[in-house]
Amino acid sequence: MSTTQATALVAAREIRVKLRDRTFLISTLFFLLIAAAATVLPPLLDGGPASVAATEASAGKLRAAGLDVRVVPDDRAAEQAVRDGDVDAAVVAGPVVLAMDEAPDDVVSALSTAPPVRLLDPDAVDPVVAFLVPFAFAFLFFVTSQTFGMQIAQSVIEEKQTRVVEILVAAVPVRALLAGKLIAGTLLALGQIILVALAAVVGMRFTDTGGLLDLLAPAIGWFLPFFLFGFVLVAAMWVAAGALVARLEDIGGVSMPVQLAVMLPFFAVIFLNDNPAAMPALSYLPFSAPTAMPLRLFTGDAAGWEPLVSLAVLLVTAGLVLAAGARVYEGSLLRTNGRTSLRTAWRGREPLG
Repeated sequence: MSTTQATALVAAREIRVKLRDRTFLISTLFFLLIAAAATVLPPLLDGGPASVAATEASAGKLRAAGLDVRVVPDDRAAEQAVRDGDVDAAVVAGPVVLAMDEAPDDVVSALSTAPPVRLLDPDAVDPVVAFLVPFAFAFLFFVTSQTFGMQIAQSVIEEKQTRVVEILVAAVPVRALLAGKLIAGTLLALGQIILVALAAVVGMRFTDTGGLLDLLAPAIGWFLPFFLFGFVLVAAMWVAAGALVARLEDIGGVSMPVQLAVMLPFFAVIFLNDNPAAMPALSYLPFSAPTAMPLRLFTGDAAGWEPLVSLAVLLVTAGLVLAAGARVYEGSLLRTNGRTSLRTAWRGREPLG
């Protein structure tokens, strides 16, 4: 069996096992529901235009403003409609707006003469969207890389703990075993992210928020390759960390550097997303680039060449970390007696038997 065939065999096995895992399926469904709810529910929960009672003489301007107008014969009937809860507000002679306990701003606006408005920054991003988008990008990368990375590490440890790894290494090359696990984890994680992105896009199309979708499309498009290489970078660290220990109980000690490498950039992007000095730097740092650079593309702060350079830096870094992780993996995989030091793992693999 060639190395390529062995790699494909290991990857296929890992994917089959994961697709039968109820926890994985539930988490995927959970992310899909969150993505759909975040795009579909806000417009559906919106109360829509206010309903207002008015005589035919006052109805024209209210209809032009898009309000739901109920024509009544006189002002007394209009007031009674409000008291009965049939409408949100009423317009009577004066004109005077009647409501029960809260001023209906849309009705007041329809009857008011607005002054001319000149926007100094018409392309500015809505503040709420400007907060939610970086949080969504950072949250997806953080949760997915942590979850799938931990699962890869646990798979390595379980094989060492049960000594199944000795059988596997006798049948397939060590690097094929490593490559298969990384490929399977990357494909599953990327597939989950693509499903979430599709759910969000369909939700935005369904709720007719095409304006926001047009703004998000370039950022989402760049987020996928950044996520791919960023995940490989983190997964290589997770697989090396898993190979250093022989019991699941010991994973906490060796995984802390990996968790910090993902957690610190997550909080940096969240809290510094509007900092014009910090974000350019974060968009070139390999561990924060997968979220920082797509965010800068969304806000229009990045030049056209910047994502290419940032992606190249991330790709080179991922390749170096992957090579280092493979060496640590090979040097510690067959050491099943307790925790292996990083120096010992780096020196080379202990012979089997």
